[in-house]
Amino acid sequence: MNQAYAEAGVKRQETAASLALRGLIILGIVLGVLFMFLGGIFSIIGIVLVIVLGFIFPKLNVDYEYVYVDGQLDFDKITGKARRKTMLRIDFDQVEVMAPANSHALDEYTYKQLETKDYSSRGKDSKPYVIIVSKGEKRLKILFEPNEKMIEMIKQKAPRKVSVY
Repeated sequence: MNQAYAEAGVKRQETAASLALRGLIILGIVLGVLFMFLGGIFSIIGIVLVIVLGFIFPKLNVDYEYVYVDGQLDFDKITGKARRKTMLRIDFDQVEVMAPANSHALDEYTYKQLETKDYSSRGKDSKPYVIIVSKGEKRLKILFEPNEKMIEMIKQKAPRKVSVY
């Protein structure tokens, strides 16, 4: 039995807001350590602050992984390089079109208000693809960055739904 399988992954780029949040968390941890040395109620506050912020800090490190197996595409979010969560699973029977973000194949969907799920790296020089999925009355726009092998596998499964220009 020959199964079509491809996987790809990207690391989400840091934005100014996420860098500022990292700085605030580090500042909070430093203040928590200083509170521990003051004694009394401040040491309890310091310990709680360090523990809570210590759990939040790794969650700011986000990777996305895409796994394509025989007409089904999974979008997984990996936080702190340790915890994986499947965010979305789509079947290519529900897909209307898949094309690069700046493609003319997406012109029909440009002015429609679609719910957007962004699983791309959000980098300046990234070239994301867009998938338009129809789930009943609802349409969903998904941004992601597949590799060439994944694009070829998807094109073999659904050649009329994939545009590479």
